[in-house]
Amino acid sequence: MSLWLNWVVKIRLHQQKGLAPELLKYKDPIHCAHMIIHEEGLRGLWAGAAPTVMRNGTNQAAIFTAKNSFDVILWDKHEGDGKVLQPWQSMISGFLAGTVGTVCNLPFDVSENKANGSKPSGGDSKYKGLIHDCFLRSVMWAVADQITGFYEKRYIYNARRNSI
Repeated sequence: MSLWLNWVVKIRLHQQKGLAPELLKYKDPIHCAHMIIHEEGLRGLWAGAAPTVMRNGTNQAAIFTAKNSFDVILWDKHEGDGKVLQPWQSMISGFLAGTVGTVCNLPFDVSENKANGSKPSGGDSKYKGLIHDCFLRSVMWAVADQITGFYEKRYIYNARRNSI
């Protein structure tokens, strides 16, 4: 709830960016939350939640499915096999998975932004383009695969080997 509230308040405050002080509807985050509840009720705090939930769910489903598929196709890496990919391999799989996730996610991104009335501008948007977004995800996967591989090798693969 608090993360979503933060998002709604941030969007509302961002919408009035550049206005003269006397035209500002919201003075600060607390005042903004109070005004939303006062004018729209508690439901106002959940404005635009459905597109965001769809966006995040689709994004995660696409990325994890694609990442596992690329690991199998490119590197013959299957979950629980004890094989640890090299960081560069994880980055390639992660980059490709990030591309799939971004492409699958685009309709929900547009819907979420329209529902929340956000208009990304300059340095305020976390999204800087397909290549930038996919590169960041590939780095994340390089780290995640090293941690997962360590866990699999130490606890799962060795446990299977010792039980045989």
